[in-house]
Amino acid sequence: MYLEHFGLEAYPFQLTPNTEYFYTRAGHRQALEVVRTALANGEGFIRLTGEVGTGKTLLCRMLRNELGDDWVVAAIPNPALDPESLRQVAARELGAVQPGDGDAHALLTQLHDRLQALAAEGRRAVLLIDEAQVMPDESLEMVRLLTNLEGDQDKLLHVVLVGQPELDERLAQPHLRQLRQRCSFAHRLEPLPRRMVDDYLQHRLQTAGYRGRALFSRRAVRLIGRAAEGVPRLVNTLAHKGLLVAYGEGEQRVRRRHIARAIADTDAVARRGSALGRLRRRLQGRREAAA
Repeated sequence: MYLEHFGLEAYPFQLTPNTEYFYTRAGHRQALEVVRTALANGEGFIRLTGEVGTGKTLLCRMLRNELGDDWVVAAIPNPALDPESLRQVAARELGAVQPGDGDAHALLTQLHDRLQALAAEGRRAVLLIDEAQVMPDESLEMVRLLTNLEGDQDKLLHVVLVGQPELDERLAQPHLRQLRQRCSFAHRLEPLPRRMVDDYLQHRLQTAGYRGRALFSRRAVRLIGRAAEGVPRLVNTLAHKGLLVAYGEGEQRVRRRHIARAIADTDAVARRGSALGRLRRRLQGRREAAA
């Protein structure tokens, strides 16, 4: 669509998590370092939470890339599994051979043997669970039991639970208190500060090959920051739609009016009773009247 028009080599604001676009000058790098430090210190359970769209999945991919060959990572992106399915997936991802008859005890024994073999090689294993807030209680308890697999001195299996703030609420329930007590490290991934939205946009544009003058006007950047409230996914959505609108008008720069139209087309930024909500409804009214 607009790549040639704006001098881009790739679409800079796609929503699919891409580690090439990882933004290191905000809380994401800090969150990544917190998790890596906790794992290096041998923590059994680590909890990372953040609102929808704050970049948790991208951070998980970065963690997998940066842990190196000393770690074997079992990533479970969709953990809405029953306990037995979860155990089988974890065993397969960690390289344990599953018995043909599905014997749960035999599978657990093979998993333990596999973890001990990794430890003998000087390697460690981590179970990385994204969207952990959707896990059934029984599966959360299964994860806790898996961490009971220990060597003579250290944990054989480490777990990183990544999820929305609802995960904290889940773990606050009395029947899950044992799991919560084991989460000795917890970190909250915060949205981008508004002052960093411009730098974030420039980072993604440059990664996508842009080398021209500032593509977004200052007023456009301020409106994006205000509307998206620092949520990277919404920043990307509004920036992409702003580029589309500017391209459709034959403009070489994204201005405030282009972002205003993007807001009017994006339900996720509407806030009933807020100035943005009123702006969005006013713009929609104008479009309907024009039609």
